[in-house]
Amino acid sequence: MTNKASRPFWETKSLERMSPGEWESLCDGCGLCCLVRFEDEDTGEIIPTKVHCRLFDSDKCQCSDYANRKVHVPECIKLTPYNIDGLEWMPPSCAYRRLYEGKPLPRWHPLLTGDPESTHKAGVSIRGQTFSEAELADPDDAIDYVAYDLLRDRSDD
Repeated sequence: MTNKASRPFWETKSLERMSPGEWESLCDGCGLCCLVRFEDEDTGEIIPTKVHCRLFDSDKCQCSDYANRKVHVPECIKLTPYNIDGLEWMPPSCAYRRLYEGKPLPRWHPLLTGDPESTHKAGVSIRGQTFSEAELADPDDAIDYVAYDLLRDRSDD
């Protein structure tokens, strides 16, 4: 039997009991949560696009002002252990979603590989595949760039 103390925190702690540092380390840096999405008014389906938030740095594959993102992008959703159940649009490979669903981290996750580039090497991130909403003449034009392929389940890739 494995000693609980020798197992990693994500296997022994609930999302609610994680420290802020542990919580933040779950992010694999894929950038998928930074995509602009639309909701189909008739079906409720969430439609992802190849357009990313204006604060997203596509080279680094991270928010350019994470600490102050809500000031600049009020509609940015702060992911917490208490709202993950209502965010069905999170990609199936997302560590927060996977742990919430009782699944393990994907084998390419940086916490398992020790390599912060492993998400990108596995082809799971949006690095180099999207463009900024700031480049659009009208924010609603993002619907012209639907990208269901970006959200396919890549957990086992």
